[in-house]
Amino acid sequence: MPAPIRIILSEAEDSMLSELRVAQTVPQRTRDRAHMIRLNAQGWNVPAIAEIYECHEHTVRATLRRWQAGGLSGLWEATGARRKSSLE
Repeated sequence: MPAPIRIILSEAEDSMLSELRVAQTVPQRTRDRAHMIRLNAQGWNVPAIAEIYECHEHTVRATLRRWQAGGLSGLWEATGARRKSSLE
């Protein structure tokens, strides 16, 4: 069983994630990641967050680890090589 991950947010980080969570100009996945981090900081465990978002626990843990490693930059989609669409 993996060790529990607990995020501790400053007031400024919590406020920023709260605003990011409701921003309409931000992709839905990024808003969900912001909410996952806030839920963990409020005491929710990984299995409960995974159940809310109907995703695998690994997805939640990866989001929390990216936040720990890179802060805000860990919320955004990775850039790089992507599969070409069938229209290209």
